[in-house]
Amino acid sequence: MAEAIDVVVIGAGPAGYPAAIRAAQNGLKVICVDAWLDRDGGSALGGTCLNAGCIPSKALLESSELFYRAQTEFAAHGIAATGVALDLAVMQRRRAGIVRNMTGGIASLFKAAGVTAIFGRGRLLPGHRVEVTGHDGSRSEIEARHVVLASGSVPTELKCAPFDHERIVDSWDALEFTTVPNKLCVVGAGVIGLELGSVWRRLGAEVVVLEALENFLAIADQQLAAEAARHFRKQRLDIRLGAKVTGAVVADGGVTVSYGDKGGAHTLSVDKVIVAVGRHPYTANLLAPGSGVELDERGFIQVDEQCRSGAKGVWAVGDCVRGPMLAHKGKEEGIAVADLIAGRYAHVNYEVIPSVIYTAPEIAWVGRTEQQLSSAGIGFKSGVFPFAASGRARAMEAGVGFVKILAARDTDTILGVHIVGPMAGELIAEATLAMEFQASAEDLQRTIHAHPTLAEALHEAALAVDKRAIDTINR
Repeated sequence: MAEAIDVVVIGAGPAGYPAAIRAAQNGLKVICVDAWLDRDGGSALGGTCLNAGCIPSKALLESSELFYRAQTEFAAHGIAATGVALDLAVMQRRRAGIVRNMTGGIASLFKAAGVTAIFGRGRLLPGHRVEVTGHDGSRSEIEARHVVLASGSVPTELKCAPFDHERIVDSWDALEFTTVPNKLCVVGAGVIGLELGSVWRRLGAEVVVLEALENFLAIADQQLAAEAARHFRKQRLDIRLGAKVTGAVVADGGVTVSYGDKGGAHTLSVDKVIVAVGRHPYTANLLAPGSGVELDERGFIQVDEQCRSGAKGVWAVGDCVRGPMLAHKGKEEGIAVADLIAGRYAHVNYEVIPSVIYTAPEIAWVGRTEQQLSSAGIGFKSGVFPFAASGRARAMEAGVGFVKILAARDTDTILGVHIVGPMAGELIAEATLAMEFQASAEDLQRTIHAHPTLAEALHEAALAVDKRAIDTINR
């Protein structure tokens, strides 16, 4: 049996690799086990986020937006961009290159921190032992004082539309198309579906998005969702709500999708189908009998508020535990657990976790929605500032959307911030910091913001909470 170490982390995604690095920074001896294989069969660190999710999708979103803007916006700036053409192969090479650099960067960080990476599939055995099955089938065991489970999540498959990874594909497949589909169906109008649908719509595909729920972006503030939906439809994203897929048949080089809505049963003929109905925890064969770790009815590892499992010395973080499946949530959990193992103080504030959808316009929020506050009977006041009144946004040809701030009626404490518009994913950081420090709307009102900046929209929305905005009409 191998020498006992302090910490074994199973999974090198955005929850696992920070846990490993922080544990090593805390002076602990750490091994990180990861099973990811790239398309060529090579091992790669970073998990879904770096290899098949956050990073490659943002690369394609950036490239496709530039292509779309060159066609639709540059003329307004006095730039005659004639003969603009798509070279998808170059675009995809750029995406792949960014992924290689980022995953290689984690390997360098491991080396600098003193983390040992082992490639293979980890399985928790009783007694703080981890069995590692290498990609060549070899097996070995590692014994540790602590084990951190960070196995991540995988795309959810529909029984009525199973993946064939050619015509009916998951989110990873959808990032690697070598040609632009003429007609594309996206099943699911969540974060992943909207981002992937936006990429291929900008590049020329006719895109139909089928969403089973009657409300668009039900997880978001509904004023925000309505504004976003309006812009997506202007971009000719065909979003159909209350549309439940019942089947998908591959034939004659295409796919016939069957779905039902209030109007009855329908069929849709497309070249490809992207199934983006969510993700579920990747815990298959992760736990040996007697490990002491329990799963809930949805397959999530059961943990307490500090990510401790039911087995002493075994922790779990990221997508395989409760809470939003967000890389930054997993990262903070991984760091917190590494500090707790080292006897340090650590805390994750689950009430203040920002969410971002990297479409155009971007969508971001933190805290509670107007609907959640109303349902809970919490008195609040609201302030909205439109980017159409922002000089910086207008100069960018991006005067769409708004900032909305919700504050407690009695204490003025900021309860939620919701942004749809340019650089929303960056602007939400100020709101998140304000809420972390329990700031009031008045605190933002009295904070000087540089002019002209997009951040002024937050300042003006805070003023609007008390009907004191300067650059828009108070309502």
